[in-house]
Amino acid sequence: MLKKIIYGLLVVLVIIQFIQPSRNEAKGPFEHNITNQFPMSPEVANALQKSCYDCHSNQTKYPWYSMIQPLGWWLQHHVDEGKEHLNFHAFTAYKPKKQDHKLEEIEEAVRDGWMPLDSYEWIHRDAILNDNEKQAILTWVKESRQKIQLEKSQENNEK
Repeated sequence: MLKKIIYGLLVVLVIIQFIQPSRNEAKGPFEHNITNQFPMSPEVANALQKSCYDCHSNQTKYPWYSMIQPLGWWLQHHVDEGKEHLNFHAFTAYKPKKQDHKLEEIEEAVRDGWMPLDSYEWIHRDAILNDNEKQAILTWVKESRQKIQLEKSQENNEK
């Protein structure tokens, strides 16, 4: 009986390998990319790409183990959730109020260290932000939020 259960589980594991999730690998250029409205230094761009873009953009770099199910499903779920919360490639499509809020959340995530997720950093050691990268991102966020506030203020003055 135990043998039949083990064989049954093996058959199921083999079969699920053929059920692959869709992949988040869109080709650019991206019309609503955050850099179209909020230019960033190469240091900030590199830090965000290595630490954030796998889950928060339209271009995930998948590791080899993403082809093994159910790990691939779990990874894709994280990517889908990440993009739902914040997508750098769709950022300028957000209304200014939402842009400001998302930038505020980026600031909190970097300052408080809750992003990138620990589970991501375990595998992607290069995703851990050093103090200089954190400060560069925080400065960029502050400048970007000031730009939004200035634009809001100009719109209100024109009314």
